Amino acid sequence: MSLGGGGGQQQLQQISQELEAIDAEIDELDDEIADVRQEQTEIGEAIEAIETLESGSTVQVPLGGGAYLRAEIQDIDEVIVSLGGGYAAEQDQENAVAALKKKRDALDDRIDELRSEKSDLEDESEQLEQRAQQMQQQMQQQQMQQMQQMQDDDE
Repeated sequence: MSLGGGGGQQQLQQISQELEAIDAEIDELDDEIADVRQEQTEIGEAIEAIETLESGSTVQVPLGGGAYLRAEIQDIDEVIVSLGGGYAAEQDQENAVAALKKKRDALDDRIDELRSEKSDLEDESEQLEQRAQQMQQQMQQQQMQQMQQMQDDDE
C-alpha cells in the first residue's frame, strides 16, 4: 500500500540540504566576523601604544612562539605600518595613527557587509523552513484524505 508523496519527500530532502548549506555559510560568516573583530582589537591596541609611547620607552617585542625581547624605542616617529598586499611604509606617529584608524574604519564597513550577508541568509533559511513546514502539512493532509478514501471504499 503506497501513499504517494514520493516527490514531496524528495523536495523536503532538497530543502533540508539547502538549509544545511546555508547554516554552514552562516557559521563561516560568524568566524569571519570574529576574525575581523580580533583584527580591530589589535589595531586599537597598536593605536593606543603609538599614542602613549615615547622615544626611549622600553617595550616587549614578540619574537613568536610566546617569546619576547625587551627593546628601547629609538624614535616614535619611525612607525612602520602595513599598507596591505605585503607592503609597508614608515610613517610618523600622527600619520601612523591616522592610517590605522582608517584601516579600522574599513573593517567596520566589512563587518556591516558580513552582517548584511548573514541577515540575508537567515531570511532565506526562514523562508525555506516555512516552505518545508507547508509541504509537510500538505503531505499529511493528502495521506489523511487517502486513508479516509480507502476507508470509504472498504465500507
